[in-house]
Amino acid sequence: MTTKGPESEHPSVTLFRQYLRICTVQPNPDYGGAITFLEERARQLGLSCQKIEVVPGFVITVLTWPGTNPSLPSILLNSHTDVVPVFKEHWHHDPFEAFKDSEGYIYARGSQDMKSVSIQYLEAVRRLKSEGHRFPRTIHMTFVPDEEVGGHKGMELFVKRPEFQALRAGFALDEGLANPTDAFTVFYSERSPWWVRVTSTGKPGHASRFIEDTAAEKLHKVISSILAFREKERQRLQANPHLKEGAVTSVNLTKLEGGVAYNVVPATMSASFDFRVAPDVDMKAFEKQLQRWCQEAGEGVTFEFAQKFTEPRMTPTDDSDPWWAAFSGACKAMNLTLEPDIFPAATDSRYIRAVGIPALGFSPMNRTPVLLHDHNERLHEDVFLRGIDIYTRLLSALASVPTLPGES
Repeated sequence: MTTKGPESEHPSVTLFRQYLRICTVQPNPDYGGAITFLEERARQLGLSCQKIEVVPGFVITVLTWPGTNPSLPSILLNSHTDVVPVFKEHWHHDPFEAFKDSEGYIYARGSQDMKSVSIQYLEAVRRLKSEGHRFPRTIHMTFVPDEEVGGHKGMELFVKRPEFQALRAGFALDEGLANPTDAFTVFYSERSPWWVRVTSTGKPGHASRFIEDTAAEKLHKVISSILAFREKERQRLQANPHLKEGAVTSVNLTKLEGGVAYNVVPATMSASFDFRVAPDVDMKAFEKQLQRWCQEAGEGVTFEFAQKFTEPRMTPTDDSDPWWAAFSGACKAMNLTLEPDIFPAATDSRYIRAVGIPALGFSPMNRTPVLLHDHNERLHEDVFLRGIDIYTRLLSALASVPTLPGES
């Protein structure tokens, strides 16, 4: 891998580091700074820039490069502007300085998740425009807030709005994950987040007595049932080398609440769980299973959802699908090995797929450890620059997909 002094740094890398320094960290992201940066990019690239406020203070920024046949459905390139919190004491460098070490690694929160992809989209469009290319399909780049906390004030609302329908998206790209091997991972579906709070009520009393039917005993039964299910799914994953993490349902106990004093048996206690439900699971049957676990624990045990996504969709990954054929064909032409997978966590792709638009999650980072949300998140500048080359080819292929049956 080559390293360059700051005087010879590639302008795309300089732009990337500039964007990383905008502190869009949750829970108080500098969205204004990000929007100003994106407006400047639109001005420099000669792209139209639309700002859609979905909730006061939460703006979707859309940069558009019109195609030669605007009647065709468009290509949507989505990325989020917010990043997750940091524990600065665990970082070797300031996470918002975008420090580049002597080997060419850029340390910054958002370097993998997912400011790299935002800049790669922009730089690929810059390159194609400067080379004089025009494509039949319009390319829209959407930069959205709130993804790291569920997208509820971002993409979830945006897909329901007339401004989104007006984009007439036919196909979308969104974020993926790094791959430590030579291959590149591409995600065609994802697990559905179910955040469940189980509340158990029972007889209270003095903690020196053997009180029957306590909230804690019943809650313990539910926790045991759910953790037994977790173990079964874990073993199913381990026993089958062909199964990836996204193909099984995971669950973790993330919160326990209740009690007032050491010597008082509480009348109510609760446990919160983070389920990630695999896309092939029968959602109604799974919810009935949750009900059964609560009923089997005894009277007065109920559950409620803090989050419940029930519309998983799978984007086709066979060559008969024109979008997949264009995407995988461009990758093949570059000798890239693709590993199709189900995303283990949640991205804004789920909202895009749920309104019927095929979407692939793809962050072109190979030979790179998965460091999203981790301390010392970093990306090598060569991997970043190669990603621009990759998107340049992908956008050419996707925006040139000929008129499909059913398209005007």
